[in-house]
Amino acid sequence: MSSFLKPIIRLLSDPRLKSVDVDSDHLLEIHRQIMIEKPMMNQVFRGFYDFCINTDQAYFNPSGLRIEIGAGVSFFKEVYPHIISTDIKSAKNLDRVLDALNMDLENETVGAFYGLNCFHHFPKPRRFFSELQRTLKPGGGCVLIEPYYGPIAAKMYQNLFDTEIFDPKQLSWESDSSIMQGANQALSWIVFVRDRKVFEHEFPDLEIVKTAVMNNYLRYLISGGLNFRSLLPDWMSPILRAKEFLLRPLNTWLGLHYAIVIRKRN
Repeated sequence: MSSFLKPIIRLLSDPRLKSVDVDSDHLLEIHRQIMIEKPMMNQVFRGFYDFCINTDQAYFNPSGLRIEIGAGVSFFKEVYPHIISTDIKSAKNLDRVLDALNMDLENETVGAFYGLNCFHHFPKPRRFFSELQRTLKPGGGCVLIEPYYGPIAAKMYQNLFDTEIFDPKQLSWESDSSIMQGANQALSWIVFVRDRKVFEHEFPDLEIVKTAVMNNYLRYLISGGLNFRSLLPDWMSPILRAKEFLLRPLNTWLGLHYAIVIRKRN
């Protein structure tokens, strides 16, 4: 992190997160409280959930289970009660514990997986893809929403967290990171952009059918996300949303998140 930005980051950080172990259950409790307190950020996540469901209906096999992975403090199930909300850790807001790299699921029983900001925390992405091939029904798929790699996003993620990195030069997909500590936010770019041909060769049953830059960056940034203070009051959310709409032609430059849509071939 740039030494110039460190004091600014410290000033904007939510004080409740000071000295909290990023791999602890206590972090989830604090993030859950922050999620409840921020209507603007709730709107952003609701947009993520709507995108997942709409994409599922447009591209995937309509039969089979609908499962959210790496849910953490997500309220996806509160909006769409038919989904199964899971994480590698147990929590009151989740339906069950599920390790995305070793899923306790029957073969070809899932119609769709949804993963928000979780893929870059997987230390063994190939295991995840193997599990997708095994558990998805033909025509089923997975929607991943991940940190974007555009010029603004890449620069921001490189300087935002001490516990996570943004390193597009990482040679291997695999890492020795824990669930949270040391995760590389550039992993989706490494796998699906830089090494896309490798992905397609190693996992021929899986196809990337769509990528899309998410159009909610102003509200996400100004809400402070789960780790920082809000910069503007929530009543300004409709104004910011209107500005995002007008700035859509610049999404590839200004976006902070993007979606990767993967489908299992019939």
